[in-house]
Amino acid sequence: MKITLKDGSQKEYDRSLSVYEIARDLSEGLARVACVGEVDGKLVDLRTVISEDCSLNILTAADPAGLATVRHTASHVMAEAVKRLFPNAKLAIGPSIDTGFYYDFESEPFSREDLDNIEKEMKKIIKAGKTLNKFTLPRDEAIRFMEERNEPYKVELIQDLPEDAEISFYDQGDFVDLCAGPHLMNTKGIKAYKLTSSSMAYWRGDSNRAQLQRIYGTAFQKKDELNEYLAYLADIKNRDHNRLGREMELFTTVDVIGQGLPLLMPKGTKMIMKLQRWIEDLEDNEWGYVRTKTPLMAKSDLYKISGHWDHYKDGMFVLGDEEKDKEVFALRPMTCPFQYYVYKASQKSYRDLPCRYGETSTLFRNEDSGEMHGLTRVRQFTISEGHLIVRPDQMVEEFKGCLALAKHCLTVLGLQDDVTYHLSKWDPENPEKYIGEPEVWNETERHIREVLTELEVPFTEDIGEAAFYGPKVDINAKNVYGKEDTMITIQWDALLAEQFDMYYIDQNGDKVRPYIIHRTSIGCYERTLAWLIEKYAGKFPTWLCPEQVRVLPISEKYADYAEHVRKELAKNGVDVTVDGRSEKIGYKIRDARMDRIPYMLVVGQNEESDGTVSVRSRFAGDEGQKSLDDFISAICEEIRTKEIREEVKAEENAG
Repeated sequence: MKITLKDGSQKEYDRSLSVYEIARDLSEGLARVACVGEVDGKLVDLRTVISEDCSLNILTAADPAGLATVRHTASHVMAEAVKRLFPNAKLAIGPSIDTGFYYDFESEPFSREDLDNIEKEMKKIIKAGKTLNKFTLPRDEAIRFMEERNEPYKVELIQDLPEDAEISFYDQGDFVDLCAGPHLMNTKGIKAYKLTSSSMAYWRGDSNRAQLQRIYGTAFQKKDELNEYLAYLADIKNRDHNRLGREMELFTTVDVIGQGLPLLMPKGTKMIMKLQRWIEDLEDNEWGYVRTKTPLMAKSDLYKISGHWDHYKDGMFVLGDEEKDKEVFALRPMTCPFQYYVYKASQKSYRDLPCRYGETSTLFRNEDSGEMHGLTRVRQFTISEGHLIVRPDQMVEEFKGCLALAKHCLTVLGLQDDVTYHLSKWDPENPEKYIGEPEVWNETERHIREVLTELEVPFTEDIGEAAFYGPKVDINAKNVYGKEDTMITIQWDALLAEQFDMYYIDQNGDKVRPYIIHRTSIGCYERTLAWLIEKYAGKFPTWLCPEQVRVLPISEKYADYAEHVRKELAKNGVDVTVDGRSEKIGYKIRDARMDRIPYMLVVGQNEESDGTVSVRSRFAGDEGQKSLDDFISAICEEIRTKEIREEVKAEENAG
């Protein structure tokens, strides 16, 4: 038989050989590090016997598929360790993933101590050098096999396989698991591993099914690769807004209030207020928006006109019962239909367009309880919402303007390099999910595509991600764990003006339907705050900080001068406090640094005599003495321009 290798060369053999035997024939070194074979594009175990001509690629842990095989095998080893320590645990699924692997169990929650003990048990299994062997069973026999082991989740998986599917298992001594493979030949192939966390997970991702316990882990071929990844995880933990935001007292949650209903603490509220004031002033003074303020709820009649009642009712908080109550209300999941009636309150001429309505809108969406997370997935949130009512001939330029505003906001916040752009399209295979004719959808998607192309914005196209009434540009970003969320949306709507009988009078005196742009400039304030916490690890640009300056008197003798400094800064709009505690100045400086304060002003006898302050900052460490007036002028300019200063290294700042 002829074996064509990855480099195009060929090897001929006069008998059948396993992938591993071929690897050993090519190189003993290759055989030692080989993880899996790829035969004619299909991944197979190294023990797989080849008996006919084929192409063969032998993969190591340096290859993504080879590393995935290591991690998949590690998940089986972990499952065996769990069964040894927790015999009553039931096995669900345990795949490899991009960052490692996980396995789901029906079990009591696992503590960090449990994970450490499981790791120790894994070490024993790996050291024992257990061979992994694949075997298959007929369907009925496979079901009985798992029923006898009291593994109901495995039984369900087998029952859901096609009638003609090959039902394969892997055994490693006493432990057997349902699995299609491939796997390493021996557990000793797992060189470096770590169990990183545990959490709750629903069986098959369905919140109506059983709650399982998921253990996450990772594995690498080399110890230094594992250590590098663990350092990365430590950085993620330090940036996780759900932990850091609570530690910094920016927000909290309370069980008796409910999931997805965060409480913004004074510091977090201060940051949201700064963002909101900036956006409102920016939109109104520089981009031609006018403010509206509309109700937080409406009768179901409004949502029936818009189509939300038919297409989005499950995502709304409904107040009342249509079968029992004369009027049924719902908390608003969006502002658009409310602003339409602001538009309709007076007749508009073609000269009045575009109408750009902006509103800082509190919205409510009935998110699934399993989706709740910190500030990124909540049930009540506030958004920089806006709707532009435009003539069709204005649509393209106004859409470009919305994109430009969004990009400006991202740039000011320092987030412009952290996003991806998506053209979210309808799904023509499921037209019942949408309103409007295919011709309208195709035309509007074409317009958006041309705008993005003209502006040289790199984008991907996502089928089925459009709203039910129009395609959109979604500007997405990933959190520290790699989960992608939509931060800003700009939507092209050529349909809802008809639903609401909206029109303007054109130059001929005729009634004409306008187009509508639904957009946000900064998106959801809560989600943006979470994004900023993780981006800056809590060390925000000065203008955003809830506390921008802390005055540190060397002793109580200089309390009056410290208060004078505070008042002068406060008069100029700077958020400033005084640390008047009877502590050593070094202790106060360390506290201010731990609190991530941008500027510390140390004041003592010399500063009081000279009318100066000794400046220490996150950005340059010890900046020396400056006159109070000069410092006020400099920090006010930094705040006004929303400058993002680079941080000094920790060791430089320690001096």
